Amino acid sequence: MAKNKKQILEGSRAIALTIKNIAPAVVSAYPITPQTHIVEDLAQFKADGQAKYEYVRAESEFAAASIVLGASAGGVRTYSATSSQGLLLMTEVLYNIAGLRLPIVITCANRAVSSPINIWCDHGDVMAIRDAGWIQLFAVNGQEAIAQHLLAYKLAEKLKLPVMINVDGFILTHSYEPVIIPRANLIRKYLPPYQPGKTEYLNPAAPQTFGAFFPPEYYMETREALHEDLRAALSVIKKEYKNAQRIIGREIIGAGDGLTEYYGPKNPATILVAMGSMVGTIRETIKTQKKVGVLNIKVYRPFPGKEIIKALVRAKNIAVLEKAINLGQAGPLYSDLKAALVCDGKAGAARFNIKNYVVGLGGRDVTGKIIRNIITDVNRRNKKTGESEIKFIGK
Repeated sequence: MAKNKKQILEGSRAIALTIKNIAPAVVSAYPITPQTHIVEDLAQFKADGQAKYEYVRAESEFAAASIVLGASAGGVRTYSATSSQGLLLMTEVLYNIAGLRLPIVITCANRAVSSPINIWCDHGDVMAIRDAGWIQLFAVNGQEAIAQHLLAYKLAEKLKLPVMINVDGFILTHSYEPVIIPRANLIRKYLPPYQPGKTEYLNPAAPQTFGAFFPPEYYMETREALHEDLRAALSVIKKEYKNAQRIIGREIIGAGDGLTEYYGPKNPATILVAMGSMVGTIRETIKTQKKVGVLNIKVYRPFPGKEIIKALVRAKNIAVLEKAINLGQAGPLYSDLKAALVCDGKAGAARFNIKNYVVGLGGRDVTGKIIRNIITDVNRRNKKTGESEIKFIGK
């Protein structure tokens, strides 16, 4: 394929082709809608002799996560993908992977969680495991998903932290877009073959203990170390994103610093904050809004609070749109953003008119009309007595 040649591809196939070119040693997954096309393509590549990885069929998502855990502990590059109930079935293993500091990459095709049964997109699945110790990336479109998979392996192997790339189910996995798949030899310039250190995998020549029993005298320190390493990852993400732009090319990797990206006027009155595919819809909608911008959150864990605040201080009205809800509390992105504002000595939450809008649950369309209604609502600064800051907007 010629350099920077665009192709019209389904999102799932674009991800699968990118993983093939990254060349993991072991792929294991269990099919679940809407993730299935990714692993079907990876299985087909193997069956057709186009890939050298070991493709291990698993009897469940718990087993698939356990297989890549074992393979990664054995010192090789791995990959898996899942969605919704499958992600929840993996939960125990996901915590183990992070605690073992294994550089595993998993794609989550975001889908609502049962019950009632729903196969369409929202972010309820990944929010259930947001504090498991994984770096979490969110893609706006197919090209960004490609870039984030490259970044994910670089981060995982450099930081010894697992990374999850979130792509909106059906909206990104099953839609067709013009994308550029970086060639394998170009990828190797940015992401060389994986070579763990002698003490970083199970090796009979250099025996190590992984996942030891830690009593109260020691366990807390492991959590603190994982937390601090995740926080420190923010600067590494920015550095490696810049390196990827230089080596792979901005046309493939994208703009921004890898953490957040702002679109809109220099001095907006209102900023909408969002993650995932609906950022694209928001960008189209606000083209006619001269005083409205949108802040795309590309990295949710670790939470880039300082970068978010730096972007928000130029506005007075903040609308946080999200496809998830902490039942009985508020949206998770909203809660994290409010906490960051409270902890910031200069910005502070009191100076903003900030509201939370829960949208798109169970695959409900997030339309231009909904976004315009949200802009009107958040600009109405004088809230009624007792009015909640959290609203479910669906029509």
